[in-house]
Amino acid sequence: MNKRAHLFTTGAFVVLAGAITAVSCNGPGSPGAQDTPTSGNVSVGVDETFAPILQAQIDTFSKLYPNAHVKMSFQPEEKVMVDLINDQVKLAVVSRELNAEETADFAKQKITPRITRIGIDGLAIVLNRANPDSLLTVAQLADIFTGKTSNWSQVSGKKGLAAINVVFDANRSSTTRFIRDSVTRGAALTPRVFAAASNPALLDYVASHPNAIGVVGVNWISDRDDPTAMKFARKVRVASITSRPNPRPDDYIQPYQVYLAEKTPEQLAEHPELQNYPLRRNLYIISREARAGLGTGFASFVAGKNGQLIFQKSGLLPAQMQARIVTTPKL
Repeated sequence: MNKRAHLFTTGAFVVLAGAITAVSCNGPGSPGAQDTPTSGNVSVGVDETFAPILQAQIDTFSKLYPNAHVKMSFQPEEKVMVDLINDQVKLAVVSRELNAEETADFAKQKITPRITRIGIDGLAIVLNRANPDSLLTVAQLADIFTGKTSNWSQVSGKKGLAAINVVFDANRSSTTRFIRDSVTRGAALTPRVFAAASNPALLDYVASHPNAIGVVGVNWISDRDDPTAMKFARKVRVASITSRPNPRPDDYIQPYQVYLAEKTPEQLAEHPELQNYPLRRNLYIISREARAGLGTGFASFVAGKNGQLIFQKSGLLPAQMQARIVTTPKL
């Protein structure tokens, strides 16, 4: 009897050491206290790639704690990190940890930032709906993004589309950095690349230009309960990607949760039909708060059970989840 493998996720949620419920030494009655883990005001810088999922987090947090006022600033990743270092925001939500220069800047300020992994994101490669080349390898993407492949006819030999137009959300965005670091391996991007004004503008551009290829965080098109996300998803076509050499049609996958979850080498060996989505990245919340204020409370919420369930619902993978494989008979 044939068997079919399925990957499930089970909750293993972790809350940052009692920040929501505990009373800090700078509680409401302490001199100079301005906020608590569930009340007051705090500014948070967010990589604009993650605007939909973080907006969902703050909407829920604000309903639970009406005296908490979290001001979100959606910016390119580089600007978010500058604001965090310069104390313009208390928290940063980005897709990487601190680099050496940023670590040194915080050391000069005698601050030890708290870094918490809160989710796993996938980058979606989006195409115009008229584009027939929806199966792409990572090697083909590298050639497209560096300009080695400049025409769609070079991808599969199919006629009808001409020069490839590559579009990102913004200059120096986290998606651009990821493609440069993990796909082109440091090679310069093609001169035919340009930045749209925003992620919605990128999706609109791809939807109206048959030759375009774009890169967005999957949370812009994955939440089936979000009318805006579904509107964007209907406009474009999400390419299926694989990093396997000599792939078969079944080897191409999209950034679904089952493929965002990290599978062990043992799991992959036992279940060759599974693989890890090649364009996946971790999502972090970085705090510079020196005490348990509202920033700590919000970070604890996002990393805790309710916040992780919001990630799960949106189509991203919660960080505090454990994957297990269940094999069932194939009917």
